[in-house]
Amino acid sequence: MDLSVGSKISFRRTFTKEDVETFTKVSWDEGTHHITPDDKGRLVIQGLLTATLPTKIGGENDVLAHTMNFNFLKPVYTGDTITCEAIIEKYTQKENGRVSIQASFTCINQEDVEVMKGVFAGVIL
Repeated sequence: MDLSVGSKISFRRTFTKEDVETFTKVSWDEGTHHITPDDKGRLVIQGLLTATLPTKIGGENDVLAHTMNFNFLKPVYTGDTITCEAIIEKYTQKENGRVSIQASFTCINQEDVEVMKGVFAGVIL
């Protein structure tokens, strides 16, 4: 994808119980809410698992991140489908030939509720 200021990139993912179980093993984030279902049979997704949405957008565009800021606004549960949209705010060609970018992003669940937002910045390799 050709990126420039104003470019919009989006990604959608539905989180599963298996996602939470795998992330729990890798992260050691074993909070009760991540391993014990609520009264609807859902697990709460780890915040950093939710944060893999904007990192995927960066990864697809070979961005080597140097800063990331996440604001976790609402819980995300297994079965939720989250759409993450990033907008390129800055795109600067550097003297060394690399490109520096900054993007803002927002993540919205299937009920159109914003669950996370933030910014990331880095260089394109």
